[in-house]
This record gives sequence, C-alpha cells and structure tokens, in this order.
Amino acid sequence: QVQLVESGGGLVQAGDSLTLSCAASGRAFSTFALGWFRQAPGKEREFLAATSSSGTMRRYADSVKGRFTISRNNVKNTVYLQMNSLKPEDTGVYYCAATTQGTLTLVKGSPEVWGQGTLVTVSS
Repeated sequence: QVQLVESGGGLVQAGDSLTLSCAASGRAFSTFALGWFRQAPGKEREFLAATSSSGTMRRYADSVKGRFTISRNNVKNTVYLQMNSLKPEDTGVYYCAATTQGTLTLVKGSPEVWGQGTLVTVSS
C-alpha cells in the first residue's frame, strides 16, 4: 500500500501560480496512477487531473485544462500539481489520490488511497 501526504497549499491572489506536492511512502510507487482532486466549500469533491504510472498519459478536467499541469517523479516518489492563473473559484481543499487501476478510475473518483488534503485559498 502507499501513503500520501500533500503540501504546498496556502493563500494566494487571483492570477498567481502555486505548485502542490504529494509525497508518497510505501511500496511500488511507480505502479500507481496518481491524481488530484479538489473540494470547494459546500461542494462535492471533484476530479482535476491524473497521470498514469509511467507518467506518459495525463487527463484533465475541463475546468483546469490549460491552467493546471500534473507531473510525477518516480525517483522522488512525488506527484505535483502546477497551478497557473488561479481564480477565486479554485479555492478549496486539494487531495492527492492513488490507484492501481489506471487513470480512468481516478476520473471516476474511485481511487483506493487518499491523502489528507491541503487548503488553497485564492483571494480576488
């Protein structure tokens, strides 16, 4: 199994950039597809981005396509979410997630492992 710990959240202004990190511990990190989700205040958790175990395939939600980039480093056991042109509606708790079942499982919101989340607040 793998354990996930997010970091990098904070308070930023609209238009700023921010990079989130998710460090994994445990075995076989490189066998997991990884993703990022967001839960805005009063809303359900939503899928944002996913990367395959090799990093060659990436999927994005329409709401962040072109602004957010997911990447992974299988040597450092870390997955990143680079966020550009942030908007107030990007505010929320950001979660990292992992699955052995591929990126579509992340898109469907059904990964086996979740991190504890990191808060991002975008002021206008």
